Amino acid sequence: MIQLNNLADSRLIRGCIYCGGPADTRDHVPSKCLLEKPYPENLPVVGCCVSCNQDFSKDEQYLVCIIESVLCGSTDPEKIGRPSVAKIMQNSPALRQRIENSKTEVDGKIAFVPEMERICNVMLKLARGHAAFELSQPCDAEPDHFWCGPLSSLPQEAQDEFHSVHFQQTLGEVGSRNMQRLMVTQMAVKTEEGGQKNIEVLFNDWIDVQDDQYRYIAIDDMGTMVIRIVIAEYFACEVAWGT
Repeated sequence: MIQLNNLADSRLIRGCIYCGGPADTRDHVPSKCLLEKPYPENLPVVGCCVSCNQDFSKDEQYLVCIIESVLCGSTDPEKIGRPSVAKIMQNSPALRQRIENSKTEVDGKIAFVPEMERICNVMLKLARGHAAFELSQPCDAEPDHFWCGPLSSLPQEAQDEFHSVHFQQTLGEVGSRNMQRLMVTQMAVKTEEGGQKNIEVLFNDWIDVQDDQYRYIAIDDMGTMVIRIVIAEYFACEVAWGT
């Protein structure tokens, strides 16, 4: 990832971004368990407390293991595609058994019933981390909108909209990393006379942390903050504040 210094007001983000306590350690956003080695350079990091850092780790392990189990149709470490997740399954027999116990059959196909509270806990944590790092916004309140699930569960039109870039109408926090990432492009629009003219517009694109493994987009526009996340090109999330 391109390393950008945060030029926004340093008073906006203080303490642990998850609980507001002292930030006595740092947390990677996304967590390394969501990625594979070699890890990308310049991974985003945010301030957090030791307690929050530790509290999320078990749920994060559960998330990556359930996703891989769904994609592979098995909890067998030898069938798991990601080496790091296979290692977690080998070293955590209780976790593997817990996921195995959630296995069922739907229309003749293997399916797993996820523990949505744990999954939502991680996805909201990731969204808050991206909002702090990219938008310089402390989103500690409950979101106004929250959705997560398989991308394939969305209608095709909704999938296309989810994957699209965002065309910026107003600027977010001055100096934030998100503002520095905005790009300019030209669009052809119709004139009142029926002709065409080119106009310049700002747009905000997705950030690929690791190909086919993790990407996100952070939006701060018109008083609304939106974070979209895609994991393993399978599981997606959209969180919004200020809608």
